[in-house]
Amino acid sequence: MARKLLSDPNNLLVLFEDNHIVAINKRPGDIVQGDKTGDMPLSEVVKLYIKEKYDKPGNVYLGVAHRLDRPTSGIVVFAKTSKALPRLNKLFAEKAAKKTYWAIVKNKPKKNEDTLTHYLKRNNKQNKSYAHIKEVPDSKKAILDYKVIKKLDRYYLLEIDLHTGRHHQIRAQLAAIGCPIKGDLKYGFDRSNADASIHLHARRLSFIHPVRKEPVEIVAKPPVDPIWNACC
Repeated sequence: MARKLLSDPNNLLVLFEDNHIVAINKRPGDIVQGDKTGDMPLSEVVKLYIKEKYDKPGNVYLGVAHRLDRPTSGIVVFAKTSKALPRLNKLFAEKAAKKTYWAIVKNKPKKNEDTLTHYLKRNNKQNKSYAHIKEVPDSKKAILDYKVIKKLDRYYLLEIDLHTGRHHQIRAQLAAIGCPIKGDLKYGFDRSNADASIHLHARRLSFIHPVRKEPVEIVAKPPVDPIWNACC
Protein backbone atom coordinates (compact mmCIF):
# COMPACT_ATOMS: atom_id res chain seq x y z
CA MET A 1 0.00 0.00 0.00
CA ALA A 2 1.38 3.40 -0.97
CA ARG A 3 1.92 5.74 1.94
CA LYS A 4 -0.41 8.71 1.77
CA LEU A 5 0.77 12.20 2.63
CA LEU A 6 -1.12 13.20 5.76
CA SER A 7 -1.68 16.71 7.11
CA ASP A 8 0.67 18.23 9.68
CA PRO A 9 0.96 21.81 11.02
CA ASN A 10 3.45 22.73 8.28
CA ASN A 11 1.57 21.42 5.23
CA LEU A 12 -2.02 22.04 6.38
CA LEU A 13 -4.27 23.10 3.49
CA VAL A 14 -6.13 26.07 5.00
CA LEU A 15 -9.02 27.25 2.79
CA PHE A 16 -10.59 29.89 5.03
CA GLU A 17 -9.77 31.33 8.43
CA ASP A 18 -10.96 34.15 10.65
CA ASN A 19 -11.28 34.69 14.40
CA HIS A 20 -14.14 32.21 14.76
CA ILE A 21 -13.76 29.40 12.21
CA VAL A 22 -11.12 27.62 10.14
CA ALA A 23 -11.79 25.45 7.09
CA ILE A 24 -9.30 22.79 6.02
CA ASN A 25 -8.95 20.80 2.80
CA LYS A 26 -8.67 17.33 4.36
CA ARG A 27 -6.34 14.89 2.69
CA PRO A 28 -7.47 11.27 2.21
CA GLY A 29 -6.22 9.35 5.22
CA ASP A 30 -6.59 12.25 7.66
CA ILE A 31 -8.92 11.33 10.49
CA VAL A 32 -11.08 14.22 11.72
CA GLN A 33 -11.40 13.07 15.36
CA GLY A 34 -9.40 10.57 17.38
CA ASP A 35 -10.38 6.90 17.27
CA LYS A 36 -9.08 3.49 18.34
CA THR A 37 -6.19 3.67 15.85
CA GLY A 38 -4.48 6.24 18.05
CA ASP A 39 -3.42 8.24 14.96
CA MET A 40 -3.20 11.99 15.42
CA PRO A 41 -6.54 13.47 14.32
CA LEU A 42 -6.88 16.51 12.09
CA SER A 43 -8.42 18.41 15.02
CA GLU A 44 -5.13 18.11 16.95
CA VAL A 45 -3.10 19.07 13.86
CA VAL A 46 -5.19 22.24 13.49
CA LYS A 47 -4.69 23.05 17.19
CA LEU A 48 -0.92 22.79 16.72
CA TYR A 49 -1.13 24.97 13.60
CA ILE A 50 -3.07 27.67 15.52
CA LYS A 51 -0.73 27.45 18.51
CA GLU A 52 2.35 27.91 16.31
CA LYS A 53 0.90 30.53 13.95
CA TYR A 54 -0.39 32.81 16.71
CA ASP A 55 2.18 31.86 19.36
CA LYS A 56 -0.59 30.96 21.78
CA PRO A 57 0.34 29.89 25.32
CA GLY A 58 -1.57 27.05 26.98
CA ASN A 59 -4.34 24.99 25.42
CA VAL A 60 -5.93 26.00 22.13
CA TYR A 61 -9.72 25.80 21.82
CA LEU A 62 -11.05 23.96 18.77
CA GLY A 63 -14.52 22.50 18.24
CA VAL A 64 -15.44 19.77 15.76
CA ALA A 65 -18.72 20.63 14.00
CA HIS A 66 -18.89 17.86 11.37
CA ARG A 67 -16.80 15.02 9.94
CA LEU A 68 -15.68 13.31 6.75
CA ASP A 69 -14.88 9.62 6.37
CA ARG A 70 -11.18 8.86 6.63
CA PRO A 71 -10.66 7.78 2.98
CA THR A 72 -12.43 10.86 1.57
CA SER A 73 -11.01 14.33 0.99
CA GLY A 74 -12.30 17.89 1.05
CA ILE A 75 -13.71 20.62 3.23
CA VAL A 76 -13.89 20.29 7.02
CA VAL A 77 -14.83 23.32 9.14
CA PHE A 78 -13.75 23.73 12.77
CA ALA A 79 -14.84 26.29 15.37
CA LYS A 80 -12.06 28.39 16.91
CA THR A 81 -14.31 29.87 19.60
CA SER A 82 -16.90 28.54 22.04
CA LYS A 83 -19.29 31.14 20.60
CA ALA A 84 -19.02 29.71 17.08
CA LEU A 85 -19.26 25.99 17.91
CA PRO A 86 -22.94 25.67 18.98
CA ARG A 87 -23.94 27.89 16.06
CA LEU A 88 -21.96 25.75 13.61
CA ASN A 89 -23.45 22.60 15.16
CA LYS A 90 -26.95 24.03 14.68
CA LEU A 91 -26.18 25.05 11.12
CA PHE A 92 -25.07 21.52 10.17
CA ALA A 93 -27.82 19.81 12.20
CA GLU A 94 -30.51 21.88 10.46
CA LYS A 95 -28.95 21.30 7.01
CA ALA A 96 -28.49 25.05 6.59
CA ALA A 97 -25.08 24.47 5.00
CA LYS A 98 -25.15 23.46 1.32
CA LYS A 99 -22.68 20.63 0.68
CA THR A 100 -21.58 19.64 -2.81
CA TYR A 101 -19.41 16.58 -3.41
CA TRP A 102 -17.53 15.15 -6.37
CA ALA A 103 -17.37 11.39 -6.89
CA ILE A 104 -15.61 9.36 -9.57
CA VAL A 105 -17.37 6.17 -10.69
CA LYS A 106 -16.60 3.58 -13.38
CA ASN A 107 -20.19 2.80 -14.38
CA LYS A 108 -22.34 5.49 -15.95
CA PRO A 109 -25.66 5.98 -14.13
CA LYS A 110 -28.77 5.23 -16.21
CA LYS A 111 -29.76 8.89 -16.02
CA ASN A 112 -27.43 11.85 -16.47
CA GLU A 113 -29.05 13.48 -13.45
CA ASP A 114 -31.52 12.26 -10.86
CA THR A 115 -32.69 12.45 -7.26
CA LEU A 116 -32.01 9.28 -5.27
CA THR A 117 -34.15 8.35 -2.28
CA HIS A 118 -33.26 5.33 -0.16
CA TYR A 119 -33.68 4.12 3.40
CA LEU A 120 -30.28 3.46 4.95
CA LYS A 121 -29.79 0.94 7.71
CA ARG A 122 -26.48 1.08 9.54
CA ASN A 123 -24.55 -2.00 10.60
CA ASN A 124 -22.20 -0.83 13.35
CA LYS A 125 -20.19 -4.07 13.43
CA GLN A 126 -19.33 -3.71 9.76
CA ASN A 127 -19.23 0.11 9.88
CA LYS A 128 -21.41 0.03 6.77
CA SER A 129 -24.83 1.28 5.69
CA TYR A 130 -27.21 -0.70 3.50
CA ALA A 131 -29.57 1.08 1.10
CA HIS A 132 -33.18 -0.11 0.79
CA ILE A 133 -35.83 1.11 -1.64
CA LYS A 134 -38.56 0.88 1.01
CA GLU A 135 -38.45 1.72 4.70
CA VAL A 136 -37.18 -1.08 6.95
CA PRO A 137 -36.90 -1.18 10.76
CA ASP A 138 -34.24 1.22 12.14
CA SER A 139 -33.62 2.75 8.71
CA LYS A 140 -33.26 6.48 7.98
CA LYS A 141 -34.43 8.28 4.85
CA ALA A 142 -31.55 9.45 2.63
CA ILE A 143 -31.92 11.85 -0.30
CA LEU A 144 -29.35 13.24 -2.71
CA ASP A 145 -29.23 14.81 -6.17
CA TYR A 146 -26.52 13.83 -8.64
CA LYS A 147 -25.54 14.79 -12.16
CA VAL A 148 -22.82 13.57 -14.51
CA ILE A 149 -20.57 16.56 -15.13
CA LYS A 150 -17.65 14.99 -17.01
CA LYS A 151 -16.78 11.84 -18.92
CA LEU A 152 -13.19 10.73 -18.41
CA ASP A 153 -11.32 8.00 -20.32
CA ARG A 154 -12.63 5.17 -18.14
CA TYR A 155 -14.64 6.93 -15.47
CA TYR A 156 -17.40 9.46 -14.90
CA LEU A 157 -17.32 12.49 -12.61
CA LEU A 158 -20.53 13.04 -10.66
CA GLU A 159 -21.52 16.15 -8.74
CA ILE A 160 -23.68 15.41 -5.71
CA ASP A 161 -25.83 17.68 -3.55
CA LEU A 162 -26.92 16.21 -0.23
CA HIS A 163 -30.38 16.76 1.24
CA THR A 164 -29.69 14.55 4.26
CA GLY A 165 -26.51 13.63 6.09
CA ARG A 166 -26.52 9.89 6.78
CA HIS A 167 -23.68 7.50 7.60
CA HIS A 168 -21.80 6.69 4.36
CA GLN A 169 -24.79 8.10 2.47
CA ILE A 170 -23.17 8.91 -0.89
CA ARG A 171 -21.14 5.71 -0.88
CA ALA A 172 -24.17 3.51 -0.11
CA GLN A 173 -26.62 5.26 -2.45
CA LEU A 174 -24.29 5.30 -5.47
CA ALA A 175 -23.46 1.63 -4.87
CA ALA A 176 -27.21 0.89 -4.78
CA ILE A 177 -27.61 2.17 -8.36
CA GLY A 178 -24.60 0.17 -9.58
CA CYS A 179 -22.11 3.05 -9.42
CA PRO A 180 -19.69 2.38 -6.52
CA ILE A 181 -17.02 5.03 -6.04
CA LYS A 182 -13.53 4.34 -7.36
CA GLY A 183 -11.45 2.61 -4.70
CA ASP A 184 -14.43 1.93 -2.40
CA LEU A 185 -14.00 -1.79 -1.86
CA LYS A 186 -16.47 -1.72 1.06
CA TYR A 187 -19.27 -0.64 -1.26
CA GLY A 188 -18.52 -2.86 -4.21
CA PHE A 189 -15.77 -1.30 -6.29
CA ASP A 190 -13.62 -4.09 -7.74
CA ARG A 191 -10.29 -2.94 -6.29
CA SER A 192 -8.97 -0.54 -3.70
CA ASN A 193 -6.80 2.48 -4.43
CA ALA A 194 -3.12 1.95 -3.66
CA ASP A 195 -3.19 4.54 -0.85
CA ALA A 196 -6.52 3.30 0.63
CA SER A 197 -8.31 6.51 -0.43
CA ILE A 198 -11.61 6.61 -2.29
CA HIS A 199 -12.44 9.10 -5.04
CA LEU A 200 -15.01 11.06 -3.05
CA HIS A 201 -14.31 14.73 -2.38
CA ALA A 202 -16.20 17.42 -0.42
CA ARG A 203 -15.88 20.04 -3.14
CA ARG A 204 -17.97 23.04 -2.07
CA LEU A 205 -19.57 24.33 1.13
CA SER A 206 -21.88 27.36 1.37
CA PHE A 207 -23.31 28.75 4.60
CA ILE A 208 -24.03 31.92 6.54
CA HIS A 209 -21.15 32.72 8.89
CA PRO A 210 -22.23 31.73 12.43
CA VAL A 211 -21.02 35.00 13.99
CA ARG A 212 -20.66 37.62 11.25
CA LYS A 213 -23.88 36.52 9.48
CA GLU A 214 -22.26 36.97 6.07
CA PRO A 215 -22.39 34.41 3.22
CA VAL A 216 -19.35 32.13 3.03
CA GLU A 217 -18.55 29.88 0.07
CA ILE A 218 -15.55 27.57 0.23
CA VAL A 219 -14.22 25.48 -2.67
CA ALA A 220 -11.55 22.79 -2.26
CA LYS A 221 -9.31 21.39 -4.98
CA PRO A 222 -9.31 17.57 -5.19
CA PRO A 223 -6.16 15.63 -4.28
CA VAL A 224 -3.37 15.54 -6.83
CA ASP A 225 -3.57 12.33 -8.84
CA PRO A 226 -3.97 11.68 -12.60
CA ILE A 227 -7.71 11.00 -12.43
CA TRP A 228 -8.61 13.95 -10.21
CA ASN A 229 -6.29 16.16 -12.29
CA ALA A 230 -8.37 15.33 -15.38
CA CYS A 231 -11.48 16.71 -13.64
CA CYS A 232 -10.28 20.26 -13.09
